[in-house]
Amino acid sequence: MIIVNILIAIVFLICAFTVAYSFFYSVAGHFYKKKEFDNKDQYKKIAVFMPSYKEDEVILQTAKQALFQNYPSHRYDVVVIADSLRPETLIELKNLPIKLVVVNFEKSTKSKSLNEAFAQLKEDYDIAVILDADNVMKFDFLDKINSAFVSGCYAIQGHRSAKNTNTSFAILDAISEEVNNHIMRKGQVVIGFSSSVIGSGMAFSYLYLKQVMAEITAVGGFDKELELTLISDNHKITYLEDAIILDEKVQKSEVFANQRTRWISAQLIYLRKYWLKAIYSFFCGKFDYANKVTHYALVPKVLLIGFLFFMSIISYFLPKEIIIGFNFWLTITILYYLAFAMAIPKVFWNKNTSLALLSMPKTIIVMIVALFKIRGANKSFIHTPHSAQFENHSA
Repeated sequence: MIIVNILIAIVFLICAFTVAYSFFYSVAGHFYKKKEFDNKDQYKKIAVFMPSYKEDEVILQTAKQALFQNYPSHRYDVVVIADSLRPETLIELKNLPIKLVVVNFEKSTKSKSLNEAFAQLKEDYDIAVILDADNVMKFDFLDKINSAFVSGCYAIQGHRSAKNTNTSFAILDAISEEVNNHIMRKGQVVIGFSSSVIGSGMAFSYLYLKQVMAEITAVGGFDKELELTLISDNHKITYLEDAIILDEKVQKSEVFANQRTRWISAQLIYLRKYWLKAIYSFFCGKFDYANKVTHYALVPKVLLIGFLFFMSIISYFLPKEIIIGFNFWLTITILYYLAFAMAIPKVFWNKNTSLALLSMPKTIIVMIVALFKIRGANKSFIHTPHSAQFENHSA
């Protein structure tokens, strides 16, 4: 019984840490205030990178939409990095007023694509913006990014929001995105830490990004390597809630599983790689870095939601000899659900969300299955396919 108590206590502490962390930053997120920046009539030169791996269905329309920004057209270039696109897609892209970088790798990664684009581009830029092939910038996105950089920002994560909520999985994915925006971005900057980055909708000093990316060879999770390097170099990552990028949410369980497999794999890899440095950084007073690595130790949301519910029920029937019993599990379950609820925007409190929640059991099962696919997931690029049916979403 002693061994059982110890094991349950360890599992409880791991869960309780994620709950406490999430609850604290969920509360903190409600104190976030938007920053107002002035461009001071300065318009920096911007390169908008759009890596596109087998994204023939969406890249033409998103590239076209990227050309319509409330920003001087001669002060930004849309750079499409075409990896494994069809010949007819390349022909159409060449007819657009964009810069086209065609690449072909034996094993494709986003970091390879970006590095090749840096190598081929000859113009000088001030800011590099990274988008996914399905991303659509709101018309004032670049203007807001520019104003922040003119005011002294060095690295920025924009507000990535759902382009579609047409299926239950898409709704849940959209909610998950906004919960992360609230806890991992708004809540973080309120406390004085850097915002987390997401992999797209990001902006950096062009020369700095070019230099750092040359050292990054990650198959998955290059954004984690990038944010750790930024913070290690004493750069803050700013979050701009009103700089909005529309992102397609996954609509099918198999796509959801593949995406989460890639994310969890990257999370565990970077935790294993940097946890010792994080401890050292904490004792050296580099709290921003230590906090960032702490994110990789948090239990994934969907898994924890299901696990806490399960333990709350099971613990009720456990023998009294088990020290961590029903009251403990019920308490952290309620706190976690409250943290989650506080982070969900009001727009999602509707009938469609209620119906989508009926898919939670399936979502949890998909996540559990994804755990068994983690091994080797970071050795090859796992592509998330996108569709074109939502590309006419107003930007």
